[in-house]
Amino acid sequence: MRNAFAQELTKLAAGDERIVLLMGDIGNRLFDSFRARFPARFFNCGVAEANMMSVAAGMALGGLRPVVYTIVPFVTTRCLEQIRVDVCYHQAPVVIVGVGGGLSYAGLGATHHSCEDIALLRVLPQIQVVCPGDPGEVRGGLRAALAQDTPVYLRLGKKGEPVIHQGEPAFEIGKAIVLREGREITLLSTGNLLSTAVTVADRLEALGRSVRLVSFHTVKPLDETLLHAAFATSAVVATLEEHSVLGGLGGAVAEWLADQRLLPGRLVRIGTADHFLHAAGGQTYARQCEGLDVETVVARVLAAYRQATEVRNPMA
Repeated sequence: MRNAFAQELTKLAAGDERIVLLMGDIGNRLFDSFRARFPARFFNCGVAEANMMSVAAGMALGGLRPVVYTIVPFVTTRCLEQIRVDVCYHQAPVVIVGVGGGLSYAGLGATHHSCEDIALLRVLPQIQVVCPGDPGEVRGGLRAALAQDTPVYLRLGKKGEPVIHQGEPAFEIGKAIVLREGREITLLSTGNLLSTAVTVADRLEALGRSVRLVSFHTVKPLDETLLHAAFATSAVVATLEEHSVLGGLGGAVAEWLADQRLLPGRLVRIGTADHFLHAAGGQTYARQCEGLDVETVVARVLAAYRQATEVRNPMA
């Protein structure tokens, strides 16, 4: 994802002189092309993320289109006050890009875990929260973010995420992408678990279930039209995210669902638990610890489907 982001940003900067890049002393080689072509628009702000965010807000209010880039916890939790007061309060069109969402940097320990960032940012007024699922969605998400006149948080994975879409998908903030249609189960995946969601859908269909698979890339604003259709037609609607079950996509959908008239679909939130992960290991191991591996997700969705259909058909 991060390579797709760097390439697309450099391409867009060639056509828009307002675009400037601020980074927190990370990814120097990743942005070699950008820095070589636009040296006056490249700013390494060092390990001073709060200051970097305030600088970006000032640039945006001055007519530039700043893109701020560093590892997720350092561009969100470390400078939350500056995002709230300097960026969101002034509706400054800053694109905040966090790399390594969720457990992408699990091998570096708890300081680099980021399972609370969506929850923290989506409650701030004015900001939109976008979590692309593959490199094609990263490119489309960046273009869409730079077209907004309000702040956008763009949450990326790290590297090596597989390409899911055949060709670059049509990308619109607030409009989810349906990868396949189905009747019984709807999987709503956000961010870097999209490839896992594809495998889960394949497994469920091999077991005889009809699955609608959706890349729900925008957590704020929600695609309410799709949500209503999903809960009206599916026995189970499962949210899948590398983020806490509190406050992320699952939390946002639960809030939405609480305000609707009774809909038959049952919500299942699949994400990280309400705890800190103290185990050490890479992303695959961390996902297993949190129950985000394919086998565990399939088992949870199937169990929820059986329960939901038994309730609907108690005599079956």
